[in-house]
Amino acid sequence: MNTAALLTGAAGGVLAGTGAWVVLAAALSRPAAPVRRARRLADRGRVLRAAGAAGAAVLVWGVTSWPVAAVLAAAGTWWLPRLLGPDRAHAERLARIEAVAAWTEQVRDLMAAASGLQGAIASTAPIAPAPIRGQVAALAERIRTDPQEALERFAAEADVPTADLVAVALGSAAERHAADLGRLLSGLAEAARDQAAMLVRTAAGRARVRTATRIITATTLALAALLMLFNPTYLAPFDSVAGQGVLAVIGGLWAAALGWLSRLARTDLGPRVLRPRTQEVGT
Repeated sequence: MNTAALLTGAAGGVLAGTGAWVVLAAALSRPAAPVRRARRLADRGRVLRAAGAAGAAVLVWGVTSWPVAAVLAAAGTWWLPRLLGPDRAHAERLARIEAVAAWTEQVRDLMAAASGLQGAIASTAPIAPAPIRGQVAALAERIRTDPQEALERFAAEADVPTADLVAVALGSAAERHAADLGRLLSGLAEAARDQAAMLVRTAAGRARVRTATRIITATTLALAALLMLFNPTYLAPFDSVAGQGVLAVIGGLWAAALGWLSRLARTDLGPRVLRPRTQEVGT
C-alpha cells in the first residue's frame, strides 16, 4: 500500500460518492405538499446519507482492505454529520415553539373579535408563522369534519410540547365552549415564549460541548489519515484478524464516547401531553 494507490483510491471514491449524491438528489427533488414536505425532506436526507455511507465504506475498503474500517467509515458518515454539524434540529424546534406562540395569539385575537373557532383557524391559515404555516393550513381543512382529531394531528405535526397544550385548550373550546379561552391562550403563548428563551440560554452553554466533540473527532481522524499516508507500516498490525478485532473494540469505544458527548449537548423539551395519541394520528 503506497501513497499513489491511496490517493488514487481516495479520488475515485470521492468522485463515485459525489456522483451518486448528485444523481439521487436530482431524482428525489419532487415538489411536496406543505404538510408532507418535512417528511419527504427527511426521507431524502436518509437516502442521501445512506449513499454517502456506502461510498465511504467502498473507499475505505479499497484503500485499507480492512473490513472493520469500512464498517466504521460507513457508520461515521451516517452519524457524524448529525453529531458534529450545526444543531439544526434545535433551531427548528425553537422556531416552531415561537411560531406556535405567535399563532396562538392570532387565534385568540380573532376569537375575541367574535369569530368562531373554525373561522379563526381558517383566517390564520394564510398568515400563520412560516414554520407551522403548512400545519395550520392542514388543520383548517381537517377541522371541518373532526375537530378533535384535526387538533391532535396538528400537535403531532408541529411536534413541540406547547402545540399539545394549545390543541388540548382548543379541543376543549370546540367541545364544551370553555370559558375565558382568551386568557388561557394568552398564558400558553407566554409560556411558549418563556420556553424559547430558556432554550436559547441552554443552547449557549451546550455549544461548548459540541465544539469539544468536533475538536476531538477532527484530531483523531486527522491523526489516522496522516499515519495511513506517511507511515503505513505503523498500522501494519491491523492487517491481521486480531488487529481487526482490536480495531473493532477501538471503534466501539470511540462511538460510545461520541454518543455520550452528544447526549450531553442534547436539549430535552419535556414530556408530550398528546404523545400516546399523536403517534396513532400522525401516520
